[in-house]
Amino acid sequence: MSITSLYPVLMSRDVDAAASFYRDVIGFETTFESDWYVSLRSGAFELAILAHDHSTVPAGYRELPRGVIVNLEVSDVDAVHKQLAGKTDVNVVLPLRDEDFGQRHFIVAAPDGVLLDIIQPVAPSEDYASAYAQP
Repeated sequence: MSITSLYPVLMSRDVDAAASFYRDVIGFETTFESDWYVSLRSGAFELAILAHDHSTVPAGYRELPRGVIVNLEVSDVDAVHKQLAGKTDVNVVLPLRDEDFGQRHFIVAAPDGVLLDIIQPVAPSEDYASAYAQP
């Protein structure tokens, strides 16, 4: 198998609103847009939004998923936090903080129950350092 791409497709109740969130808040650009599917890109990274009730979604799977967290790793999480935390249309559900397992991050609520975890890697605590694969 030769993989040419891998990206998440998030099912949505409102494709336009979800796509607008990722464009306006995160800075993705549209590469394809219809009323039921939008493909977005930021540099080499892709994300798609799909109407949850579209016929391409198999019967029995058209309910919106729960418990989805999308990680967005950035080079300066403090700057992104400062930019987003002040916006009235952005709901920060986990405040900016450092984690012993090696992340400085905060989480915002995205459309359709998705959580967007905005992360910058930091040095892990001694307890977690050995859990990382060595290059």
